[in-house]
Order: sequence, then structure tokens, then C-alpha cells
Amino acid sequence: MSLFRSRALLGGLSAFLLFSIGSQALALEAPTGPVILVVSGHITETNVGSAAHFDSAMLQALEQHETVTGTPWHEGRVTFNGPLGRSLLETVGAQGDTMKVTALNDYSSNIPVTDFERHDVILAMSADGRRLRVRDQGPLFVIYPFDEEPSLLNEEVIHRSVWQVKAIEIQ
Repeated sequence: MSLFRSRALLGGLSAFLLFSIGSQALALEAPTGPVILVVSGHITETNVGSAAHFDSAMLQALEQHETVTGTPWHEGRVTFNGPLGRSLLETVGAQGDTMKVTALNDYSSNIPVTDFERHDVILAMSADGRRLRVRDQGPLFVIYPFDEEPSLLNEEVIHRSVWQVKAIEIQ
């Protein structure tokens, strides 16, 4: 192999590594625990076929956020914790405008990707320090920061607040 060709290959590899690290396009590891969320559709990062499967530990490894807010489904203010929606979108390399968010009972809602980009929407995994179970609207509950942004407390956004989330399809 010529010196020129070796340098060209090395330069290309270096550029790829810098791009990958700079854009956080690192390989998505396979889940080791029970899968609680499947993200599919227009994504660039997958770990099972053409989808991205997440267990609880993988979701907890994403950027976390706490939202203290009232909701139409709870009495008083509740402290919700979970990964930021935009962190999930970045992790899977989402490349769409809409998300079809589906619950365990197959209820679904279409949520604009811009909701996750503009607001601190979380996929709540706990409420008031307790892990959300299926009977508590878990394992994942789309929570908007209603108290921080009162304009979000409207019928349209309330319908986007899916609980018992099992899947997100990027469209």
C-alpha cells in the first residue's frame, strides 16, 4: 500500500471518528434487561433490526430531568423524573417531524417532534420518588412542564400526554 493511500485511509478514518464523536453517533448497545420502550421509524441508531430497544437502565443513562407540576390526573403537584424527550431523540438519531406514541393498550397520539425540542418534556419513570408501574400509568408517562408553561395545559397537549408508553415511531 502506498504512503499516499495509507494517509488517505487514515485521514478518512479520522474524519469519520471525529464526526461520530462530535455528533454523538456512537453505537447503541443492546438492552440487557426487559425492554420497556421500542423506538422505530426514521431513526439512524438502532440495536435490534431497524429499531432501538431500551431497557430501564438505558433510559436512566440518558440526560435526566425533574418536573414538578400539577396534571389533570393527579391531586396537587407531583415530582416526575425521567429522561428528557430530546435526549431520546438525539440518541436514536430521529429524523422526522412527528412521533406516534403508543401505549400498552394501543392508545396512540401524534406528537410534533418540536414539542420535545422546545419544551422540557420527559418520559417520566417515577413520580414522587416511586417507580411508575403499569397500575401507576407507567412504565413511561409523557409529562409536559404544565406549571412552568401554563399555555401547555390545553386539550391538545393533554391528549399528547400518553401514559403506559411502549413505543414511539418517528414519522
